[in-house]
Amino acid sequence: MTDNAQPPHMVYAYAVLRPTPEAARAVAAVRGVADEQVGLVETGDLAAAVGPVPAEEFEEDALRAGLERLPRLAALARGHHGVVAALAPLGAVLPLRLATVYRDEDRVRQILQERRDQFLPLLERLAGHVEWGVKVYTDPGDPGDQADQADHSDSADQADSGARDGAAASEAAGERALGPGRAYLAARVRRRRGAEDAWQAAARAAARIAEEAGSLAVGRVAHRPQRGELAKAAAGGEKAGGEKGGGEQPGGAHAGGAKARGENIANDAYLVPAARAEDFRSRVLAAADGQPGVRVEVTGPWAPYSFSLPPEAAVRPEPA
Repeated sequence: MTDNAQPPHMVYAYAVLRPTPEAARAVAAVRGVADEQVGLVETGDLAAAVGPVPAEEFEEDALRAGLERLPRLAALARGHHGVVAALAPLGAVLPLRLATVYRDEDRVRQILQERRDQFLPLLERLAGHVEWGVKVYTDPGDPGDQADQADHSDSADQADSGARDGAAASEAAGERALGPGRAYLAARVRRRRGAEDAWQAAARAAARIAEEAGSLAVGRVAHRPQRGELAKAAAGGEKAGGEKGGGEQPGGAHAGGAKARGENIANDAYLVPAARAEDFRSRVLAAADGQPGVRVEVTGPWAPYSFSLPPEAAVRPEPA
């Protein structure tokens, strides 16, 4: 065996926090992403919640390959979030980025020391705050009914709604009078126009919700809207990637229907004082209520994932 041989274990880091007896008791009661016992690595007035993980599964190439498989990614996210969620009730906790892995505990101590002047102000800022997630989707309704349904406008203007209903009914009748080919093309145009109207309605709703949420929050992060497999996993109740993991989830609610369809228009995170958490949830849902063609999901409260400073690189070769 050479001196630079791969060690059997590496160190997975979950969060930065204060080293307290309560923190030590909390980590002693949880297991991590590899079913390992989690512990604290301490240096002065900072600590990191960490656990030993198999090097063959968590070295750089193996970890990158695993993160490209959605089931593996979701399982890793659940384990990561489970540890962070166990620590969150202690107060200020900085969740680290998913799959933050170091060669050994000495490297973790070095990171804590090098970034002390960044971590400590963040812990002070986030104390007493939680994160809420707000996602806005278009809600196209039942695709089987779209060809016969009229467009609906805001309920505040009933006269305009009636006029549009009549126009849509007339348009559908006109399509039925066309030949099959022309009728098919006309129906496609109408469906495309309906999708565009739904997108515009969702964008307007997202702006109203952001204004209401911003009046209660002290911070906001606009994440990229979810697309593809990640959006399907989230719609099915499974969080993956750099977001909150699955497992036992905090409460979530939605307005505008429960069907998991539609395009994600907004995917925002808000930092909210813990004392105003339920007020935030109820007021955001109220702002979204009654908006046709729009579905809104509010999830939380979470540890402040979106407002924690991620550490520098996870896996990196260390000098021999």
